[in-house]
Amino acid sequence: MNPVKHVAIIMDGNGRWGIKHKKSRNFGHRAGLNTVERIIKSTIKNKINHLTLYAFSTENWKRPKKEIKFLLNLLDSFIDQKIHEFNKNNIKLKIIGNISIFHNKLKKKLKKSEQLTKKNNKLQVNLALNYGSKSELINSFKKINKNKQNINIKNIEKNLYTSTIPDPDILIRTGNTNRLSNFLLWQMAYSEIFFEKKLWPDFNENDYNVILKKFRKIKRNYGNI
Repeated sequence: MNPVKHVAIIMDGNGRWGIKHKKSRNFGHRAGLNTVERIIKSTIKNKINHLTLYAFSTENWKRPKKEIKFLLNLLDSFIDQKIHEFNKNNIKLKIIGNISIFHNKLKKKLKKSEQLTKKNNKLQVNLALNYGSKSELINSFKKINKNKQNINIKNIEKNLYTSTIPDPDILIRTGNTNRLSNFLLWQMAYSEIFFEKKLWPDFNENDYNVILKKFRKIKRNYGNI
């Protein structure tokens, strides 16, 4: 039975879910937060140490300005409502990505939330914000060059946002789309990938548990026989 230490999720399909239900894309984004809460609880039940959620990519800036504003406000509101609950439930929050582009109020809130929960150890939720794997790798090489280090696997990994995080055992992408979308490309070299047809707001605990069960039965060779 394969142990699961880290699950990464591309939470795709919120906007389409909103349209499908004859509402707005933003209605779908808000509904997606309910799934986030369910999956966090299920991750704790399954005693998994790390959960990484792709919340906002470097490519998402191409979306309409109104939708971007709504997403960032939704993030702001989610942190306000949930960070003390995270702390109470021994959940650590870590931000991966370049948040320097966010407005000061949100940046401070995110950093304060990381600081508040930094000693918690039941589950670490890694929130990927303004994250792009290609940018992450370029930044890693820049740091290596600046510090006059040798280019090798150890130094590349040491300079990634995920330097203290084990590589994902599992990637789940909802929304019936079969691609990685610039997410954790280095870290997912040996992740098992599960593409789900359901849109993110429809994804539930049972769906999650089915994937975990399938993963535990996979023979993982890592290049061996």
